[in-house]
Amino acid sequence: MNKDIHPILKNMIPIIQGIAKTFGQNCEVVLHDLIDPRKSVIAIVNGHVTERELGSPLTERGLKAVRNKEYENDLIKYKTVTSDGRTLKSSTIFIKDEKDKVVGCMCINYDITEFVVAKKVINEMVETLEDSMEKEEETYSNNINDILYSVVEKVLSSLGKPIAYLNKDEKVNIVKQLDEKGTFLIKGAVEYVAEVLCVSRYTVYNYLDEIRAEGR
Repeated sequence: MNKDIHPILKNMIPIIQGIAKTFGQNCEVVLHDLIDPRKSVIAIVNGHVTERELGSPLTERGLKAVRNKEYENDLIKYKTVTSDGRTLKSSTIFIKDEKDKVVGCMCINYDITEFVVAKKVINEMVETLEDSMEKEEETYSNNINDILYSVVEKVLSSLGKPIAYLNKDEKVNIVKQLDEKGTFLIKGAVEYVAEVLCVSRYTVYNYLDEIRAEGR
């Protein structure tokens, strides 16, 4: 374990181990150090749930939270889906130091796939309404580039038109959406987005300057 890990985060490691042991092998508990989103996972128990390991990056939701400083409220009981279609009930708790600065977060991902199947059977038997809880797809990976590719692909797939037919305003809007999701915290993101949008990286930087100037 890296000796430079914040002492508060070190003290959290027995806690995540205890939570995972309490709820069993379907409960993944992850400890993130937010200093470097590219390899934020510093401790993980039951990593088979999302197939991650030490040194894995933040997820899309985590990047967005860091980018937008969404630390005031913990993210509790949201639904995510793994790449192989399993349903997870997830929570993210932000960890702060004595100066109220966020230094990391603990994420709990509970595989509830079997419960969802059982719930559906029970619902059909008693003729209740379908569960309307919104599903948010998440990307879990050991490679930060997988996160980058996934975020960009999701934004582009929502356009409904080829890149070649996009005008400047539409490209600026794409960059704005990606910025809000924390995409540009990833090293190499500007170059990759520029390549996808068929513009230069300087153009992407100009778009970002324009977007952030409007936000001030």
